[in-house]
Amino acid sequence: MKKKLVAGLLVTAMATVMTAGCGSDSGSSGDGQESYTIGIEQFAEHGSLANCREGFLKGLEAEGIVEGENLTVDYQNAASDMGTAGQISDSFVSDGVDMICAIATPSAQSAYNAAMDSDIPVVYTAVTDPVEAELTDEDNMPVGNVTGTSDKLPIEEQLKMIREILPDAKTLGIMYTTSEANSISAIEEYEDLAGDYGFELVTTGISTTADVSLAADDLLSQVDCITNLTDNTVVASLPTILEKANEKNIPVFGSEIEQVRIGCLAAEGIDYIALGEQTGKMAAQILKGEKEASEMECEVITEPGFYVNTKVAENLGITVPEELASSAVESFDEITAE
Repeated sequence: MKKKLVAGLLVTAMATVMTAGCGSDSGSSGDGQESYTIGIEQFAEHGSLANCREGFLKGLEAEGIVEGENLTVDYQNAASDMGTAGQISDSFVSDGVDMICAIATPSAQSAYNAAMDSDIPVVYTAVTDPVEAELTDEDNMPVGNVTGTSDKLPIEEQLKMIREILPDAKTLGIMYTTSEANSISAIEEYEDLAGDYGFELVTTGISTTADVSLAADDLLSQVDCITNLTDNTVVASLPTILEKANEKNIPVFGSEIEQVRIGCLAAEGIDYIALGEQTGKMAAQILKGEKEASEMECEVITEPGFYVNTKVAENLGITVPEELASSAVESFDEITAE
């Protein structure tokens, strides 16, 4: 009887080992489901990137991958510092996470560079120009085990909207970070199109958040209005820019809903929660083994939405054309601090 029991235990143990050997490295949850660990690296702390993160987790949840059930999330914020971003990316690779989700261009570049010699896929979101960032080729296909979604700005729609609201404006200002590939790309497109809408473009480059205050003073002294990019360093300092612009009664246009919520006049922008959800669904396909990141084309939300803050318009003494106002996806009648 004892020999049979021992033999039975050996068979059970061998079966357990074989089952474990056939499973994914990601392990399993208590109910037998696959379980995963994702490192989320967010480059800066501001509303649009936080919305991406929220949407990403929603997208995963829609595909059955739920934080606290079969998903462990290690969330890290680089606080707009490239050195910190590099350290975060390296730590995720060292920890052997199943995937890195990189939010914003600098974090996407950092994560890809850190993970390129590993088997860890990188999924990015809020990358304006993946080609310029060297994450995709000219055909929008991944350069390696990396894919994601782009928040490419609807620049022509933005210029058209600004002209409708400010028919007499002549000079349009943009502040941008000189080291951000997405900002350089957007500036080039603005330079190509601004003249078509009767604007002279004035740009001011910065290196860090410490440059923002003086750069804002200089830019505001030269322009009739400002339009904002999805530039992470600038967006993180947007309250400073808005305060200075309001003192001079100069309207600032945003690039997405959160910027309008906190005090920009209006934006033709995208929904960053929806962008994050799209990214999360892509990530789920990779985690489940349905696709490889290297074979998934970068995806883009193609339909912008119009957002307006009627309180800002009132404060500035600006009348938003009725046809434009009635087309708003969302309008705000107050200014909400971040």
